Amino acid sequence: MTNTTKKVFIIAIVTVLTSITASAKVRIPFGKIDKIEVVAELPNNEKYVGNKGPNDYLELATLHQEYNIAWIIPAWITEEPKLVLGKKDSDEYYELTEQQLSEIIKENNLDKESLLQLGLYTRYGGKVILIIIIGLIIYGLYPSNDDEDTEEVEPKNV
Repeated sequence: MTNTTKKVFIIAIVTVLTSITASAKVRIPFGKIDKIEVVAELPNNEKYVGNKGPNDYLELATLHQEYNIAWIIPAWITEEPKLVLGKKDSDEYYELTEQQLSEIIKENNLDKESLLQLGLYTRYGGKVILIIIIGLIIYGLYPSNDDEDTEEVEPKNV
């Protein structure tokens, strides 16, 4: 092989490899997700034991569904929160009847309304971030009018 054919061969391989890697796109995950957040710790006794063994104690948690973008921006709440029994860092939960729920709340001196409140960021934060992003995109689409500040320069022969 001559030196020129080696160069052409190497350039062809590099071109093919770079075009393959340049075609990869980053995907941003979005969709409905169920969120479980512990809102009150219950006493560790036999009343609040899960199915996984004697040391599987449950806590009072809220379960709500939200439309989420990139796992960190809650755009809107699709299902209002309800109280369930669950564990921190677990997707497993147990639904309660109204009678069971009222017994747990009464025994532990809890306020049901305050437990069902979602945080400010969960309720409104995603909407604010999305409005700011959309506003910046729209602002970037319109060119600025800098005609008043700029002076016209005339070329001179030197």
